[in-house]
Amino acid sequence: MSIVTVQLGQCGNQIGFEVFDTLFSDSHSSQGLCSKRENEAYQASCKERFFSEEENGVPIARAVLVDMEPKVINQTLSKAAQSGRWKYGQHAYFCQKQGSGNNWAYGYSVHGPRHEESIMNLIQKEVEKCDSLSGFFIIMSMAGGTGSGIGAFVTQNLQDHYAHSLKMNQIIWPYGTGEVIVQNYNSILTLSHLYRSSDALLVHENDAVHKICAKLMNIKQISFSDINQVLAHQLGSVFQPVYSAEGSFHYRRNPLEGFKDPALYTSWLEPVDAFNVWKTQRAFSKYEKSASLVSNSQFLVKPLDMIVGKAWNMFASKAYLHQYTKFGIEEEDFLDSFTLLEQVVASYYNL
Repeated sequence: MSIVTVQLGQCGNQIGFEVFDTLFSDSHSSQGLCSKRENEAYQASCKERFFSEEENGVPIARAVLVDMEPKVINQTLSKAAQSGRWKYGQHAYFCQKQGSGNNWAYGYSVHGPRHEESIMNLIQKEVEKCDSLSGFFIIMSMAGGTGSGIGAFVTQNLQDHYAHSLKMNQIIWPYGTGEVIVQNYNSILTLSHLYRSSDALLVHENDAVHKICAKLMNIKQISFSDINQVLAHQLGSVFQPVYSAEGSFHYRRNPLEGFKDPALYTSWLEPVDAFNVWKTQRAFSKYEKSASLVSNSQFLVKPLDMIVGKAWNMFASKAYLHQYTKFGIEEEDFLDSFTLLEQVVASYYNL
């Protein structure tokens, strides 16, 4: 089962490169405690999932790269090609309209629709290379401008064209101190649109990853490259293939004792259905042992409530709304987003 990755904007393209590089490195690292035959099956599964046919002996990532200017994409293509281990095939970039700035509404309402056919054609070409499509992995920023708007638009199109395939969005939660003055507006618009069109949102908080770099890795001068490598490692371990002793790849149900406590879960969900373990003796990357936890919990309720509150305060004073209304995002669209996300917050609080 193959996955087509869609890398959107500067954030999505830079993280996407690190993810593919991590996946490739892992598939060619030590086999750990598994047998040679199991390791070969592991490598074949990883290759089938994330890489297509080889060109001159070099695997090609199953990915489409989209950005509003060529600089980041050219850098990403170059880094992959220079590694000599794997490379990108399909890619797309579109020069941004002069004077539009870094604007969510412009990305969603203008840039996305204008280039919809080109982007979807590139995605279709990647899909056609798959013997069996599992779904799409969309990497994007949550609070960015044009890139986040296009990301929401593209995800909506994927839902329309590939309704029966999984759509998972990996989104980067912005720093609490703020990166963009309208980041709270961008965040609520992105989240509300993805809530309607994505099957799953895999969220990473910049602040949390920054702490990992500082406290666990002892990095003094933390760069975005450091942060992206941590994100890639976490994502790579989540996507690691798993197998049985016989070597056939599948998901094994084996709940751990510590996670059987009913108090950990909602009353309408049985612990046996709430927690599953996927295991393999194949080491991930250079680590002898590793573990990753993906959870759907109340962890993000407080940050989400905070972003909604900050955005509402700006909206109530009509601050910066003209940047959105001039490209077709009206006050009613904001109100719809507020209503939906407040319902999400209330639902999680009542778990």
